Amino acid sequence: MASSEFDPDRVTTITFDSYSTVVDVASAEAALEGHVDDPGAAASLWRSHSLFYTMVANHIGEFETFYELNRHAATYALEAFGADVDEETRDEITSIYHDLRTFDDVREGMERLAESYDLYVVSNGNPEMLETMVETAGIGDVLADTISAAEVETYKPDAEIYRHAAARTGTPIDEIAHTTAGWFDVQGAVHAGMQGVWVNRDGGPWPTYGPEPNLEIDSFHGLADELGI
Repeated sequence: MASSEFDPDRVTTITFDSYSTVVDVASAEAALEGHVDDPGAAASLWRSHSLFYTMVANHIGEFETFYELNRHAATYALEAFGADVDEETRDEITSIYHDLRTFDDVREGMERLAESYDLYVVSNGNPEMLETMVETAGIGDVLADTISAAEVETYKPDAEIYRHAAARTGTPIDEIAHTTAGWFDVQGAVHAGMQGVWVNRDGGPWPTYGPEPNLEIDSFHGLADELGI
């Protein structure tokens, strides 16, 4: 299903995903070193299960904070790779999500965009996670605010979180450009009425299912260029 072309003139507010967009979830691999034989594969399994859990939670009417779901996913990944760790070690591993690597384009790209637009982070992360992410990334001075799924106890890509973000920013939903590396997040934003901007961080193909992004970029600078900043 094709989406319409990106319309810069419609944009009055820009929202960003956090994990995989501002900070690199693959850097969680470092916390698994010495515990499993293939830290990269274990980190990938950890990430995928944390997302699976959010989507299942939406459908069965259960809610735990994203940090708790991440802890469950870390436990699963460690067990799947045969790691025998105690609870304290598991919790230390999970805490890497407070100190993930920031992508190189984030600070300067956001600075450019903040010259003309209000910027918000809209994330599955709970407020405590977002606070440390903003501090680690050094972007607190260019953001208007962060918006957490915990505020509505609903995770992406459910339309409710995007509508909540529009209400919180005081912006008509069709005037928001949601910028994210998550394909499902792009599709959720487009479905809710936003323009979806896909940050193709790894140069991979777009999924062959569902709405396409309104715009594909390889860094935040690409969005600034498209907006003429």
